[in-house]
Amino acid sequence: MKNKTVFVCNECGYESGKWLGKCPACNSWNSFYEQKVVETKSKGLSASEGKLTMPQSLNSYEAKETIRTHTGFQELDRVLGGGLVKGSLVLLGGEPGIGKSTLILQICDKIKGDGKVLYVSGEESAEQIKLRADRLGINNEDILFLGETNIELVNQAIINTNPKLVIIDSIQTMYSEELTAAAGSVSQVREITSQVMRVCKSKGITTIIIGHVTKEGNIAGPRVLEHMVDTVLYLEGERYFSYRILRGVKNRFGSTNEIGMFEMQDKGMQEIDNPSDILISEREDNPAGSCIVATMEGTRPLLVELQALTCNTVFGYPKRTANGIDYNRLSLLLAVLEKRAGVMLNSQDVYLNVVGGLKVNEPAIDLGIALVTASSFKNIPIPKDMIILGEVGLTGEVRRINLIEKRLKEAEKLGFKTCIIPESNKKDLKDNYKLDIIGIKDINEAMKKIGLK
Repeated sequence: MKNKTVFVCNECGYESGKWLGKCPACNSWNSFYEQKVVETKSKGLSASEGKLTMPQSLNSYEAKETIRTHTGFQELDRVLGGGLVKGSLVLLGGEPGIGKSTLILQICDKIKGDGKVLYVSGEESAEQIKLRADRLGINNEDILFLGETNIELVNQAIINTNPKLVIIDSIQTMYSEELTAAAGSVSQVREITSQVMRVCKSKGITTIIIGHVTKEGNIAGPRVLEHMVDTVLYLEGERYFSYRILRGVKNRFGSTNEIGMFEMQDKGMQEIDNPSDILISEREDNPAGSCIVATMEGTRPLLVELQALTCNTVFGYPKRTANGIDYNRLSLLLAVLEKRAGVMLNSQDVYLNVVGGLKVNEPAIDLGIALVTASSFKNIPIPKDMIILGEVGLTGEVRRINLIEKRLKEAEKLGFKTCIIPESNKKDLKDNYKLDIIGIKDINEAMKKIGLK
């Protein structure tokens, strides 16, 4: 007998007996997915005991200490809040080829303790996984492999082997026979995640699910998928750059303000203990159009190099190219430079790049962007031992930024001598630094301090 299904809008939850191209409730297009209708025998009763459950006082419950397993990567443990929590469900997303499977296979090898690791792959064969393991130098008898895409058979294998850790690579390749939709569809992804969660949480098995991302950068599948799991991690970075950033966007057992940095090498993912030193290590002596700024990734300060290049436009329409920062932010700052500082860039093509393939979105690097562009335009270098911090407003004022102490300590640790910061931040400094700290109020004052005006 075929199970009854309904179609549910992924945006607002509107239900329909048939698939609709446009939701009549919220007007979203292509948002309907198929969902099973689960019939309960007794409404309002506990499914397990068949009797009414009474609410209890929160103080009557005893909070147990969270059991964590170290992954062997300090950077990953930092993002997770101390390690993998027993029985938790972790969703790892990232673009194809970014290194998700490589990182997971290394975790399988590094996890110590009794218990097996079950690696379920619907994308690659056992021979392909073995080739990768040999390249990474992994030879662990505790890693069990299962090449299967039927989630019912996968769940049975989990119950039979009772592993310590389960890897599902990837969620988009799995399917359930109870649904008629194709593998990777919204309904399949939601149902499979629900089944895996029930099995693994009842057995106390830690599970890592690998998911692909869409062209918008979100994990493919329904948005409710991210609400079902305990932790959501994104592995970011440009495919043709070696650096990777592991970022937590949801964590029920820790903070979401931490990031982990890795470098993709021949032997797999390698941790970067001091990312700031790596990101600025190949800087030339003192070129024009280059400066160092301090950005915050969670609670970690990172020193990155900004590079700008200006040249005469050819076709009469100036071109603006931004790599690593928001294009609209660059256009705004160039307008401030022209209007408030008299740097006429209306006949100049402007190219700006964040070295290392990183993406920086916070406004604390505004002043660095403006000054490095003026440096390239005037062909006057910014001192190599100087770091520039500050948010720039539309009237040309330099505004306060947050976590200034952490940024200054990171610059001091790496041997910088001078730091330009907002005047409002300088007034609040309490510690003594070995830096020559210069407080400025507007962009014109900052350009005079550097010799750009």
